[in-house]
Amino acid sequence: MAFHDDSTIYARTVTLKVSNLENSLLFYTDIMGFSVASKEKKKAALCAGAGEPFLFLEELEEVEPKTIRTTGLYHFAILVPSREDLGLVLNHLLDTGYPLQGASDHFVSEAIYLADPDGNGIEVYRDRKAIEWEWDGGLVKMDTTYMDTKAVLKSARNGQWGGLPEGTILGHIHLHVAELTETVDFYVKGLGYDIVQKYGSQAFFLSTGGYHHHIGLNVWNGIGAPAPKTNQVGLAYYDLKIPSQEKLEEIKQRLTQLGALIMQKEGKWYTSDPSGNTIHLTVI
Repeated sequence: MAFHDDSTIYARTVTLKVSNLENSLLFYTDIMGFSVASKEKKKAALCAGAGEPFLFLEELEEVEPKTIRTTGLYHFAILVPSREDLGLVLNHLLDTGYPLQGASDHFVSEAIYLADPDGNGIEVYRDRKAIEWEWDGGLVKMDTTYMDTKAVLKSARNGQWGGLPEGTILGHIHLHVAELTETVDFYVKGLGYDIVQKYGSQAFFLSTGGYHHHIGLNVWNGIGAPAPKTNQVGLAYYDLKIPSQEKLEEIKQRLTQLGALIMQKEGKWYTSDPSGNTIHLTVI
C-alpha cells in the first residue's frame, strides 16, 4: 500500500464522537471485526488484528440529537489488502444480517457501504492494482456502478472470517462541506493535495502521490450547510500524516497565508477546513 506511506499526505486515523461507547464497541468488534487496542471509561482505540490503531471512539457526556444536512463526516473508508479480504467482510456482514447501504464498483476499487449505530458512514473497500487505473489529463477514471458481488464472494470461498485482516488501514476520508471553492483551495493550496477527479460542481477528489483519492469533498448536504454542534455524534477530527517536519512547516505557512487558524496542543498542530472539519497535522 505505497500510497499510504511517508511519501504521501494521508489521513492515518479518525476519531468519532459516539453516543454510547459500549454499543459502539459491540458494533465495531462483532460486526466490523475490529480489535480493541485500548479502552478507558469513555474512550477506546481500535485496530485491525495486531496493527496500529486507526479508529478512535469518544463517548459524549451529553448527546444532542443529530442534525441532518450538516458538514462533517460522509464516510471513513477502511481499506482491506485484497479482493479476497473484501469477500470475507461481505460474507460476514451478510451472515450478521446487519443492514448494508450498497455495494459499488468504482473502477479503481470495489466497495461496501454501511453506517454505525450513530449513523456514521463507513466504506469498506479494496483497491484494484494501480496499473489498472485509467488516467486522462491528470484525472483518474472513477464511476459508481454495480459491484459484482457474486465474484467478490467467490474470491473468498476458501477463506474463513477472523476479523479485519492484518494490513487493513484507513484508506481515505470523505467529508460533507459547505462549499467547494474555498474548501478545495484549503486542501490544494494549503495542504498540498492534487485534484484527481471532480463530479461537476458537486464533489472533488484529492490525493498526493498519484492515489485515486485520499480525501473526498462534497456539497450533497447543501451549499451553506452548517457545522454540527460539538455535542452531536459524528466526526471529532482526523489525523493527517505529513511526510516531514520541513513539509509541516511549509503547510503551516501556506495555511496561515490562506487565513486558516492553526493551534498547537499537546504536541499536535490543529487546524480546521473552511467547513469546520477539524484536522490534526502530525509527522510522527
